[in-house]
Amino acid sequence: MSDPDASAPEEVMWAGRFITAKRRGKWEYVGRARGIRAAVILAIDDGHVLLVDQYRVPLGRRCIELPAGLVGDHDADEDAGIAASRELEEETGYRAARLESVGEFFSSPGMVSESFTLFRAHDLEKTGEGGGVEGEDIHVHRVPLAGLTAQIAAWRAEGYAMDVKLLLLLGAAMIG
Repeated sequence: MSDPDASAPEEVMWAGRFITAKRRGKWEYVGRARGIRAAVILAIDDGHVLLVDQYRVPLGRRCIELPAGLVGDHDADEDAGIAASRELEEETGYRAARLESVGEFFSSPGMVSESFTLFRAHDLEKTGEGGGVEGEDIHVHRVPLAGLTAQIAAWRAEGYAMDVKLLLLLGAAMIG
């Protein structure tokens, strides 16, 4: 049985530069404005994963995340792979010789219509310090996969938030 609100008209309640609040029947949700999408990068190098942390205003604290960025925020026709390559190098200071698209995913589908394309970075080369572009305060972490669970526990104890996409790295250990 499908939701009776599936065929209800979509109403825009509020639109900003990056997000739009919408309603369809009884459902209220948020989506990206202007067709903006996101690219997320899983970058593993020599048994280490590249993670970043930055202050996230909606959470009121810093958050540990996979490197990521917006696709199409300046050019609506931007290729997600090009955006992923740019964001990986800006945020982490690493360049991938090859990016492989793993597919499209939705992180909170009951509340947000935004999706992201996950890319797997291969053959990484360090090109700089990372940290993002001017005005961003991104910290780069190169964490051994073998110690990831303990590192995440330590970050949590320090008050960091954890992005749901980290489950990608923790999943196998959680169900084993």
